[in-house]
Amino acid sequence: MSYKQIASVVGRDRSVISREVRRHGGRYEYRAAAAQERALAARERPKQFAVDRHPRLRGIVHALLRGGWSPASIAGRLPTEHPDDEACRVSHEAIYQWIYATPVSTLARELLALRSGRTARRGGAKPPPAPRIKDPTYIDARPADAQGRAVPGHWEGDLVIGKRQDRRRHAGRAHLRFLVLVPLTGRDALTVGRGVIAATSGLPAHMRASLTWDCGAEMAGHATVTKGSMPVYLAHPHSPWERGSNENLNRIVREYFPKGTDITRTRNTWRWWLATSTTDPVKSTTGRSPPRYSPNSLS
Repeated sequence: MSYKQIASVVGRDRSVISREVRRHGGRYEYRAAAAQERALAARERPKQFAVDRHPRLRGIVHALLRGGWSPASIAGRLPTEHPDDEACRVSHEAIYQWIYATPVSTLARELLALRSGRTARRGGAKPPPAPRIKDPTYIDARPADAQGRAVPGHWEGDLVIGKRQDRRRHAGRAHLRFLVLVPLTGRDALTVGRGVIAATSGLPAHMRASLTWDCGAEMAGHATVTKGSMPVYLAHPHSPWERGSNENLNRIVREYFPKGTDITRTRNTWRWWLATSTTDPVKSTTGRSPPRYSPNSLS
């Protein structure tokens, strides 16, 4: 058989077949069994993975990964949680290498699965254009200190729609990545505006510096929210990168509330757990100072 015919049978490119044969003796000397043995020997690592060097470290990393922690968060928190145990030190890159080295393992399948739970993207019709909001105050007018996370009191918000159009608004505090979940009975501007005011008006004044939202019709009453709670700034249409913390939080919330979930049937204790877990280092880029470890941060 030609290389092209072999490639068609095994589902590989012809160049891959050619390199494989040349690497292991050529067309007339190639032996599949011997080539497989040499390939397995070449694949073996010369040393253990950093995570596997200490059973205690491996157990901690394994448990935290199953609990939803990211490798970066684990690497950042280990020195704080285990200051006297030098064995509990590992970089996030070493954790990633450990995960990807065994792609057929149960853990790897869980960690590498699509966030949506599907095996592929699902297409659909384009949504109708969003209605225009009257007199919007765009993100360009937002205070300069809202761009970073050094100053507390700046929030980002969005809607999460569940089964049968159940709604849940969430607001994330950019400074500490703090999450507030607010159940809503509708997605209209009046209902959303009242929910935002009720959830945030009781906060200290310095904790109500700004709220950044997208240009969805649910925030058409932004002037009322500004008057009753805090100034509202809108991101430009089709510019999700302007609210990076919110987009990251949306992804994590969808892990717990996949599309199609009946949000109204979730228990209050479970909702509280969701708010707590998304406030943990799971969603922190550094893993070093999440809100759970800063109980006085809201005062």
